[in-house]
Amino acid sequence: MLRPQSGILPEGNQHALFITLEVHHSSPSLIQGMTEVPQLTQKLSRQYPDAGLTSVIGIGADLWDRLFPEQRPSRLEPFRARVDGPRVAPATAGDLLLHLRSERPDVLFILARQIMQRLGSQVTVIEEISGFRYLDSRDMTGFVDGTENPTGDDRAEVALVNDDFDFIAGSYIHLQRYVHDLTAWEKLPESAQEAHIGRSKPDDIELAGHAKPPTAHISRVVIEDDGEELEILRHSMPYGGTQEAGLMFIAYGSSPEPFNKMLDAMVIADTDGHYDHLLDYTQAVTGNSFFAPSLDFLEQNSASSPLN
Repeated sequence: MLRPQSGILPEGNQHALFITLEVHHSSPSLIQGMTEVPQLTQKLSRQYPDAGLTSVIGIGADLWDRLFPEQRPSRLEPFRARVDGPRVAPATAGDLLLHLRSERPDVLFILARQIMQRLGSQVTVIEEISGFRYLDSRDMTGFVDGTENPTGDDRAEVALVNDDFDFIAGSYIHLQRYVHDLTAWEKLPESAQEAHIGRSKPDDIELAGHAKPPTAHISRVVIEDDGEELEILRHSMPYGGTQEAGLMFIAYGSSPEPFNKMLDAMVIADTDGHYDHLLDYTQAVTGNSFFAPSLDFLEQNSASSPLN
C-alpha cells in the first residue's frame, strides 16, 4: 500500500509554516534534498515525540516537467488566475512548497532550517509565512474555519489520488494567501457578517432559508456535482501581525476540480450577479498549485530523474 506524505491527512496543529520556493536549476542534489524532507521529519519526530511534526513537499507543474518528464500527474497544471471586475485571484510564482506543521514552533524552526540546508543555493525563498491556530480554530474574521472538512476515512478519499496508477496516494494542492480588511470587516454588525459567511458567529450553526443569501461564502463553495457534494481537505491557518493579517488557505484533493469549481463560484459572478461577498473584505495576493507525490514515489525517483 502506497504511503502519503505525513502532513496530508492528520488533523490540524497549533502552528504551521508555508514556504514557497523558486528553483534556479535542477540537479541530483535537489532531488536528494526533496527526498530527505520526510526523512528529516521522521528523525525529528522521534527526537521530539510531543511535537506532532508533519511535512509535505509539493512540486509545481513547470518544475515537475523538468524533474520527471516521463511521468506526470494527469491533472497537474499551473494555477489559473481569475478576474471578474474588482475581484482578482492571481497566479504567482512558486516551484516548490514546504508545508510544515507542529504543536511546537521551535521544532518547526529546526525542521525548516534543516530542509533549507539540504536544498541549499539551488532554491530561493519567495515567501515564508507562519500560521497559527486562532482561538478555537477560527479565522481572523472571528468565524470557525474548516467546519465542512471531511473526517475519519473520508479524509483519505477526498485528499488522495486513487485513479492515476503512478500517483496513487499523492495529492493536488492549492495555496492562496488572503489579506483581510479587518478594519472594514469589524465595522459590520454581527448579523451582516453572518450573512456574508452563511453561519452564526458564536456557535457556528449554518443559517437557514433567506437568512443565508446566495452571496454567502458557504453558498458559493458548497457545490454539488451529479448529486454529490464536492469536497476538499483544508489545512488553512490564520497568519499576521498588527499591520497585516489574513488566512493561508491550503487545500488538498484527489483532483483539482473541486477547488477550481469553488474558486470560480467565489470570484466569477453567475448570471444573477451573485459572487462571494466575503471577497469584498479579503483579497487573495498569491495563488499556486502543486502536486505532493507519495513517499514511495519520492524514494523510487530520488536518483533516476533526467535533469536539465
